[in-house]
Amino acid sequence: MSMELLQGVLIPFLGTTLGAACVFFVKHNVHAGTQRALTGFAAGVMVAASIWSLLVPAMEQSESLEAFAFVPAVAGFWIGILFLWILDHVVPHLHQGSDEPEGVKAALNRSTMLVLAVTLHNIPEGMAVGVVLAGAAQNGMISLASAMVLSLGIAIQNFPEGAIISLPLKSEGMGKAKAFGYGVLSGVVEPIAAVATILAARYVVPVLPVLLSFAAGAMMYVVVEELIPEMSAGKHSNVGTLWFAVGFTLMLALDVALG
Repeated sequence: MSMELLQGVLIPFLGTTLGAACVFFVKHNVHAGTQRALTGFAAGVMVAASIWSLLVPAMEQSESLEAFAFVPAVAGFWIGILFLWILDHVVPHLHQGSDEPEGVKAALNRSTMLVLAVTLHNIPEGMAVGVVLAGAAQNGMISLASAMVLSLGIAIQNFPEGAIISLPLKSEGMGKAKAFGYGVLSGVVEPIAAVATILAARYVVPVLPVLLSFAAGAMMYVVVEELIPEMSAGKHSNVGTLWFAVGFTLMLALDVALG
């Protein structure tokens, strides 16, 4: 694996690690408004990345289909949505305002379920990074700069994600080092998913438009199902909306400036 590909794989994981490290520097509990802002920011970055780094390139790769260039993108998007929908029902994890059975909650403590939820969300993000890096490595189907923009964008949204895990765990009485470890652990699946996708590049590239759209659909499912309800909960929910716009426009600017 080239140094550029290795950097692209590890950058998002670095974002999660740095976010989790906030547990060593923040003395007090996270204010509810701050948590909504972080969640909104992460949602904005993910939506922008889904559109400009995944769906638009997917349709560009299908230009030979002319008027039907949207078909692979639509198919992949729906496969991604349905995949996360099924995974969401198969794997027990925490939801905002969840009504899960007490038996499930007894089997998995809150800390484990929280890490499991974020880990579940990180699978499509890792696949998205792997898909674009595989496309960049194979005949320049996607520019390396565009692939790095996606990696950087996911790293940016992973920073608050890591903090959202480690800081609440510390506030519940967990030690700083252990809370940091849980935060880091939630991001380990991303480079694993990315590397697995790159190693399968010979199978990935022929269906690149579908896989790009699959990653977009999975990420959008996470945003609508998990992040938007969380950023809109409670009073002053407009804080989350404003930070959604900040994340969205930042990712848009990065894509245009660096892509």
